Amino acid sequence: MRTESFKALLVEERQDENTGKARYEASVVKRSTEDLPDGDVLIRVRYSSLNYKDAMSARGNKGVTRHFPHTPGIDAAGEVVSDGGGFSAGEEVVVIGYDLGMETDGGFGQYARVPSDWVVRRPDGLSLREAMIIGTAGFTAALCVEKLLLNGVTPEQGPVLVSGATGGVGSYAVALLSRLGFRVTALTGKADAADYLSGLGADAVLDRSELSEEASRPMLKEQWAGAVDTVGGEILSNTLKSLQYGGSVACCGLVASPVFSASVLPFILRGVNLLGVDSVNLPLEKKAAVWERLAGEWKIDDLEQMATEIGFSELPGSLDTVFRGGARGRYLLNLDRD
Repeated sequence: MRTESFKALLVEERQDENTGKARYEASVVKRSTEDLPDGDVLIRVRYSSLNYKDAMSARGNKGVTRHFPHTPGIDAAGEVVSDGGGFSAGEEVVVIGYDLGMETDGGFGQYARVPSDWVVRRPDGLSLREAMIIGTAGFTAALCVEKLLLNGVTPEQGPVLVSGATGGVGSYAVALLSRLGFRVTALTGKADAADYLSGLGADAVLDRSELSEEASRPMLKEQWAGAVDTVGGEILSNTLKSLQYGGSVACCGLVASPVFSASVLPFILRGVNLLGVDSVNLPLEKKAAVWERLAGEWKIDDLEQMATEIGFSELPGSLDTVFRGGARGRYLLNLDRD
């Protein structure tokens, strides 16, 4: 196979001359396909998207990426370069999760090589661009909604809360729940986000301070039939205390904190459910089925309203914005754009 030179974001670990501590620098460089890890599918990546995990990897978070230099990007969509792994040259494919962008060089490079059992064929009904507007964030939001539905949450029972509503997972959860007929309350710390969230389908917008303070009472007033929590911490704790009888919260994030306080009382007196959601190691057959759903009955009509397209030159700054919690919707990386 011919060796290709390509553009990629590379994060390198260096030692600070003054402190002796490690520091991490991200820059756009030229790489070779010879540098890529082993795998039976080589993909020419056209689009990727930015996630909080990518921002942590770019900052040298060893809980995400232990070995450097490294190319982050837990999402990738593009074309198969040559026959292999059950795929034919030219087939359009999507890869999210598994080890992509963590220890395996990821979607912030114009080429990626991965095992075939990480790869899903692009479903009819979604373009590569649309698939990456969805990306891991939208896919995770869909898993959260699916779990709420499987646990009996219905639009007739009352409003559903979405925390971190302007982020990638939150934005998609608001739009999808609204599409499915739910009344959605969007929780956010961004005072200027009301119009954006209303445009996605939120019926009400609540300031996160309403749920971010520690509450000593073991239970609070029943408000939500269900919730999608992307932040953890006290917001998750207070959400659990505020669920209606039999309500459920799907938990998928830790932006505020991976730790939350709880008592058994909401669980044994109101019968509420805390539902964990993982999109990384989900079996490939399940991933393919969810992608088909996202391309069909659950497709959002106007995905572009939550997307901001960037190129390589804007990538480092956009990762910083994601890390600080300043992003709104989805950053879509076009790998053919400088």
